[in-house]
Amino acid sequence: MAMDKYGKEQVEKGVGFEGDLLGTTPANLAALQAMKDEAVSAGGPERIEIQHSLGKLTARERLDLLLDEGSFEEFDMLKTGRTSHLGGGRQYLSDGVVTGHGTIDGREVFVSSQDFTVIGGSLGEAHSEKISKVMDHAVRTGAPYIGINDSGGARIQEGVDALAAYGEIFNRNVRASGVIPQISCIMGPCAGGAVYSPSMTDFTFMVEHSSYMFVTGPHVVKTVIHQDITSEDLGGATVHGRKSGVAHFVLPNDILCLREIRRLINYLPSNNKQKPPLLDLRDPPDRTDPTLDYLVPTDPNQPYDMKILIYSILDGAEFFEVHKQFARNLVIGFGRLGGQTIGLIANQPTVLAGVLDNDASVKGARFVRFCDNFNIPLLCLVDVPGFMPGPDQEHGGIIRHGAKLLFAFIEATVPRITVIVRKAYGGAYLVMNAKHIGADINYAWPTAEIAVLGPRGAAEIIYRREIQSSDDPAGLLAEKESEYRKTFLNPFIAAKRGYVDDVIFPRKTRSRLIRSLQVLEGKESERPPKKHGNIPL
Repeated sequence: MAMDKYGKEQVEKGVGFEGDLLGTTPANLAALQAMKDEAVSAGGPERIEIQHSLGKLTARERLDLLLDEGSFEEFDMLKTGRTSHLGGGRQYLSDGVVTGHGTIDGREVFVSSQDFTVIGGSLGEAHSEKISKVMDHAVRTGAPYIGINDSGGARIQEGVDALAAYGEIFNRNVRASGVIPQISCIMGPCAGGAVYSPSMTDFTFMVEHSSYMFVTGPHVVKTVIHQDITSEDLGGATVHGRKSGVAHFVLPNDILCLREIRRLINYLPSNNKQKPPLLDLRDPPDRTDPTLDYLVPTDPNQPYDMKILIYSILDGAEFFEVHKQFARNLVIGFGRLGGQTIGLIANQPTVLAGVLDNDASVKGARFVRFCDNFNIPLLCLVDVPGFMPGPDQEHGGIIRHGAKLLFAFIEATVPRITVIVRKAYGGAYLVMNAKHIGADINYAWPTAEIAVLGPRGAAEIIYRREIQSSDDPAGLLAEKESEYRKTFLNPFIAAKRGYVDDVIFPRKTRSRLIRSLQVLEGKESERPPKKHGNIPL
């Protein structure tokens, strides 16, 4: 009947869509298809080509790679912003952001992907409402939220409405924190107020040479402090991956970045009420590695790579490292033991001898808190000679930052296991998940050295007067140092006190850890009722 009322040409043009709706189904269908095609075309072929020429994928191409094929269901495809703002302007369907939900390896996630080809991906009222809607859905349904950022910032033409729009998203970031995993992926510019949403999410990915983040850009820097600097040097992926620690992962291109997000999701539960998914990699739980018996050098000052131990004990030698280039003296990341996801924190003797400094302490503390939020057991591999000395560290707040890691461990209620591999000196011994701060099971290798100080420092203090009055101070110091090492620098005194639960053979580390996780699976921990602790931020 519709074809009788409207000719073929009228139907193709969508005539009657906003007028007489009765009996006009073909016209409505044609109009709907035209509108969807317009939304998909985004800013048009020229702008899409510019995006590709910069080595960047479009918003929809990114979602196609991130999500399982054919799983994406879009929300608000036809939503537009208001034109009553300053300067008016054209309305774009989807308003510069693609939102909806899909699956990653069969598990539901909610997503938003900003479209730089539409008004530079700028964020206005409608744009924010779309993102807020999927974030609300994510919390209600208990599914992770992944936001892909590629935006010129607030839509200046909308004035205070654009600022209010950011506030709505920030509110949701905080309310969702600790409830669902939140992941940000920076795949283009992210400046001004826009940076605060990614910084409040759990993990931030960046792409080399095409993404950057900063509160104030190069032009403002030039105006205020008269310094010339590029966007890359001010807030590029390398800067945030190595220096600031804002970026947890830095990848060379969009494709690899999206692949790593999929990999990360496989280690995480969908929400704080679930446990991480089990994955059997067919790695025998009782597998031993005799080479571990010889991992620690006989010279206590000689470094070794802690990652050799990490890869040896984890299922399938698979380790998903977080913050790989930042504060490399502490290694953190996800792995599996007996199919179960664990969060791993380990000192790295090859970098600064594995000491704890300001950056490492903050890096470790945030990771511990994330794992505790999402029911991921913690494994700590210890070889720490202490905290980094010096005025730079002290003036930078090492007392406060070190306390963050201490606070995070003590507050954590998930299963906590520690293996002391070699050095565990002073306050750093306690901070690295010692029995005295509530660790559930603590093991030590025969090579463990648990003491207040290293042998030289201890001997210099204990025997100061004898050494000063000796005819051979250097010889006496060496003698006392050796005496102190034989007496205290072993795990057996701690074992006799019950401060470590067992001294184990290194080759059997994997099997002992898996068995310990099984024992701790039903762990419950009661804490005093309170709103939240006051972590030393």
